[in-house]
Amino acid sequence: MTRPYAPGYHIPPDLLLRAYATGVFPMAEHADDQEVFWVRPEMRGIIPLDGFHVPRSLKKILRREPYEIRYDSDFTGVIDACAEPGPERQDTWINPPIREAYTALFERGHCHTVEAWHDDRLVGGLYGVTLGRAFFGESMFSREPNASKICLVHLVERLNERGFILLDTQFTTPHLKRFGAIEVPRQRYEQLLAEALEESAIF
Repeated sequence: MTRPYAPGYHIPPDLLLRAYATGVFPMAEHADDQEVFWVRPEMRGIIPLDGFHVPRSLKKILRREPYEIRYDSDFTGVIDACAEPGPERQDTWINPPIREAYTALFERGHCHTVEAWHDDRLVGGLYGVTLGRAFFGESMFSREPNASKICLVHLVERLNERGFILLDTQFTTPHLKRFGAIEVPRQRYEQLLAEALEESAIF
């Protein structure tokens, strides 16, 4: 269950970071909607970093290293791709105010990408927000098989290496549950978030 807040047409970066620090994040009804509403789910999706599971079939693919993995090299390309409609989603919640806000966070070093490249072409990726020792996953995309899944694996490896302790997925999906995603009640999530904000980690 979500709780809507007052809509707006512009999200200042400082306001966006304060929202994440209190367990709130923005969404839009669809890409062409200029308004934004704020969401604070009753049940929150997370992937426990010590309980991340890589399916056996994906492990075999990873060993072949089908893609070159890059970080923060093409934020515009990633958010553009995440905003594209596709076979599994006819519309997206990434509207102009959200795109502008996360671009500003990227420029400030609080938004990051994991990217899969093949023959110098961006074929998959994800982006999210960092604050303290938390990473808030926002969206992911694939243009070639398993590209976003491989990016997720590299994301978790990097978060563990860099001392992050919370990976927030906002909601859970059957896809994410295959990797160990669970739902936690809002009160428990806010405890985990408070712990993650006590110290900082560098992505």
